[in-house]
Amino acid sequence: MVVDLWKNAVPSSPITPCDSPVTTVDSFCFLGSVITQDLEWELNISSITKKAQQRLFFLGKLKKFNLPKTMIVHFYTAIMESILCSFITVWYAAATAKDKGRLQRVIRSAGRVIGCNLPSLQDLKRAREIVADSSHPGHKLFASGRGLRSIRTKTSRHTNSFFGLINSAQVPH
Repeated sequence: MVVDLWKNAVPSSPITPCDSPVTTVDSFCFLGSVITQDLEWELNISSITKKAQQRLFFLGKLKKFNLPKTMIVHFYTAIMESILCSFITVWYAAATAKDKGRLQRVIRSAGRVIGCNLPSLQDLKRAREIVADSSHPGHKLFASGRGLRSIRTKTSRHTNSFFGLINSAQVPH
């Protein structure tokens, strides 16, 4: 694949290492993400949306079997949220509002099936950034791989903040 961001793209010369020509493609899948020649993320987001919608079926089945909400939320976090957040730090800034809306609709559908409010795509992205940045003041609030740590506070400011929102989605009330 040749990435050329010029307005008037010049056709590239064929690459032939060891006398065997390499075919060029418009897009390819790398570690589950679809990367296109023009670095647009619509195909990648369509792929993510399709995978997440397929897993909504299983979420509905778990609800039908009357599993506790906490177990269904854990399933959502492990199976659906991991798909929605795959490479989110790479494509989120370049995604269009329409594409972000498509992903947000999947999250809202999952929330309706489960019966609780789930964190938005933007909140999930922010949480991933906090986990990755050890200098962030909220970094220590995240336990390794288990969501947020509980901290004792005298007021409800913490529970009404971003951190409380993420915690409430982990264990619904």
